Amino acid sequence: MKIDGGRALIKALEMEGVETIFGLPGGAILPVYDPIIDSPIRHILVRHEQGAGHMAEGFAHVTGKPGVCMVTSGPAATNVVTPLCDAYMDSVPMVCITGQVPFSAIGTDAFQECDTIGITRSVTKHNELITEAQDIPLRVRQAFHLATTGRPGPVLLDVPKDIVDPKNPRSQLEWYWPTDDEVIASLPGYRPTTKGHPKMIRQAAELIVRAERPIIYAGGGILKARAAEALRELAELCDIHVVTTLMARGAFPDDHPLALGMPGMHGNYTAVTSMQRSDLLIALGTRFDDRVTGKVDAFAPEAKVIHVDIDPAELGKVRQPDVPIVGDCRLVIEELVAAVRDLLEGGATFPDRSEWKQRISGWQERYPLTYEQSEPGDPLKPQFVLERLRDNTPDDTIVVSGVGQHQMWTSQYWRFNHPYTWVNSGGLGTMGFAVPAAIGAKVGRPDRMVWAVDGDGCFQMTAQELVTAASERIPIKVAILNNAYLGMVRQWQEMFYDERYSEVYLSPDLPDYKLWAEAMGCVGMRVESPDEVDAAIQKANEIDDRPVVIDFRTDSREKVYPMVPAGMSNDDIVVDPAHGEGGR
Repeated sequence: MKIDGGRALIKALEMEGVETIFGLPGGAILPVYDPIIDSPIRHILVRHEQGAGHMAEGFAHVTGKPGVCMVTSGPAATNVVTPLCDAYMDSVPMVCITGQVPFSAIGTDAFQECDTIGITRSVTKHNELITEAQDIPLRVRQAFHLATTGRPGPVLLDVPKDIVDPKNPRSQLEWYWPTDDEVIASLPGYRPTTKGHPKMIRQAAELIVRAERPIIYAGGGILKARAAEALRELAELCDIHVVTTLMARGAFPDDHPLALGMPGMHGNYTAVTSMQRSDLLIALGTRFDDRVTGKVDAFAPEAKVIHVDIDPAELGKVRQPDVPIVGDCRLVIEELVAAVRDLLEGGATFPDRSEWKQRISGWQERYPLTYEQSEPGDPLKPQFVLERLRDNTPDDTIVVSGVGQHQMWTSQYWRFNHPYTWVNSGGLGTMGFAVPAAIGAKVGRPDRMVWAVDGDGCFQMTAQELVTAASERIPIKVAILNNAYLGMVRQWQEMFYDERYSEVYLSPDLPDYKLWAEAMGCVGMRVESPDEVDAAIQKANEIDDRPVVIDFRTDSREKVYPMVPAGMSNDDIVVDPAHGEGGR
């Protein structure tokens, strides 16, 4: 069957099971947009290409399926660089299709031409310029295979206009659909290791059985591998406490007695200190990020390390493991469980860990998360707002955050008892992520309530996508923790720059967020006192036909505690002044 390249591209996406594309058309990609009219694929028209990328990410975070975005050439392609880099840093499966000038015009500085492949090479798992229409079905199959296997990530296909334009002879191809075997054969250098090496599995199991102060250090790879159940089985079998990184929140339920919450620069005291004092770190799907380790030389100095990751490049990159295991987290954890059971059935026993548990319990009791409630007439405390949001929404609510203080407070104060209910920008730390990512998450899980928690600085970067949400009837809810500052920057300037507040002040009244929300087709509210909080949340929860934005006026003096100062050891963790001096 003869078909043109534009129709072949849309047909290939249909064959891959794509139901939604986030995008914005333009000249070079127009031949691909035309057949969308006759396709069952839903296209969501964004207001900025960055929004398309973040929506695709949000969709992927909550569904596990690759998010798909499509934009035109030149500035449209450069506008998706940020979400591509964000997805690359956080291992988010995504397929991005960009238009390109006709093949014969490449290199001539044609209108809206740019070297998309060169620009995006370092922020994609794979990218490719498709040069022949006949290659389109195979390239699409390869893109989805690469995005979703091994370490997930974004894949970009750059499509010259002439090979998709039905009026151009170069766009004609004989339709075909490659088999799985043909796709694998076409990628001879790509063979991800999924099963752990038996010798390494055995060594890891022996370390686990002997350890007196073990901690499971669970990263976002647990969620990417669909390994939450396997993680719980390992933790319960071995009776080992679990810390969940910013990217792993929800991978292990916060209400579990073995849950210690988030470690890192703004992690809770117990999670940070338990890692520091451990004698064995079982690192699963995590990359020893600098925000977790603090000063690397001083990180967990007495701990042996078992490091499991699908990406061999991560093993030894920051911390040299005693037992490196390359493999899929779920499969490796299942293998570890079986190996530990074998050792126990053979007569091995765990050492007495009662003293270790008592120390952990003591840290939890002495250094809980805390803040001072507002006095009458004072601004709202952001922590209070988050507690009320948490307690007045369903247990499986999907929470999406921007980047900054509000992100850390949300991770700290929300209780994540289900996987795939926390969506945020971890590695890249992209301001403006929350609103479009929440839209993508709601599209992916329309059955779930979706709340975006944003800061006023972040919100102003991508708020226009609420027009997309309103016009497409995507009823997300947005809580702006509005402290009239770039809050995290202000916190650093207060603590480390002698309170020299350089360029961080944002007006509390400009813009008027309530009116702005209403202008974008949303319901807008403003909340200034604690006794208004619950009613506003309840009203927002009841609205399901349009987006809702609540402007919570919060206290700019609040800082995120605990905090490990940049470049310092985790032993130098600064706790809330309410706890007094000291730490360990």
